[in-house]
Amino acid sequence: MSETTHGTSRRREQTRARLLEAAHEVFGEVGMDAASVEAICERAGFTRGAFYSNFESKDELFLALVTRLAEDKLDEVAGRVREIGPDDMTDLTALVHRVVGASFGAKMEPQLISEIRTQALRDPRMAQAYLVWQSAMRERVAGIIGHVVDVYGIRLRLPVDDVAQLLVDVSDDTCVRATIEGRSAAEIGTVLNDRLGRLVGALEES
Repeated sequence: MSETTHGTSRRREQTRARLLEAAHEVFGEVGMDAASVEAICERAGFTRGAFYSNFESKDELFLALVTRLAEDKLDEVAGRVREIGPDDMTDLTALVHRVVGASFGAKMEPQLISEIRTQALRDPRMAQAYLVWQSAMRERVAGIIGHVVDVYGIRLRLPVDDVAQLLVDVSDDTCVRATIEGRSAAEIGTVLNDRLGRLVGALEES
């Protein structure tokens, strides 16, 4: 790759990242329906041309934002798993509490998840994109669980893929409900830790 091509690619990545950050702020303030491309561009400091050079539509931008935030959190969780040694592994429930932590929902606001579900119910194109995103999430979570099972010899009552789907579903439901109840981010993390810990404990064979 030439220096010119590399520089262009890097600028494009930076532009895309700034648009995603601006979208995160605007979506969080007014929701997806009320958020306009113009408002996102203004917040990021770019023109509409820069926006459409990176995203075909606001829907695509929204999905890219949720995907990036979810992948960042899964990367963090995977990193925590790799740092755990045999002496730290007392049981699977304890592992969940250590790995998930109170920051599981950081930046992955339940409002964003609810927004994409609402759009998926309205728009078949968003529905398909949502299903693809959920499948990717499940695969990432299954990979983390599979690593733990292989390294520590844990036996589960269900296949890894089914356990991963349960964890994703319970995480989403818990975060949304706790948010509706008006709980703080720290409280949501505590409730989520408790529910996931109990679920995993029930799924682990003794």
